[in-house]
Amino acid sequence: MRHNRSSEDYLETILILSKKLPVVRSIDIATELNFSKPSVSVAMKHLRENECIEVNPSGFITLTKKGKEIANSVYERHQVLSDWLISLGVDPKIATEDACEMEHQISDESFQAMKRFIHEHSS
Repeated sequence: MRHNRSSEDYLETILILSKKLPVVRSIDIATELNFSKPSVSVAMKHLRENECIEVNPSGFITLTKKGKEIANSVYERHQVLSDWLISLGVDPKIATEDACEMEHQISDESFQAMKRFIHEHSS
């Protein structure tokens, strides 16, 4: 199931922040993405309604199973694509930016084929 780019970016950011911080709050997401707190609040409401996140009474955000699956998928795409572009000689900053664009556009079939190709031709 594909989700919109904005939702995928938020979920990926929550995943990344949850690896770095003891708890994730809306302000952490706003700071990381350089978005306004009201924009993040609206997005969190949408993600909560779609059962991708849970927010406890203290405002701590956690990914649901559904949210984690989406976030992990987007994060994997980002990592594979940026690493591959860097290995081709693309500047790491550009590779990361391009991977961020590509991770939302590439079909699962094409991504899996690319992953197999990279795995078969590495080392």
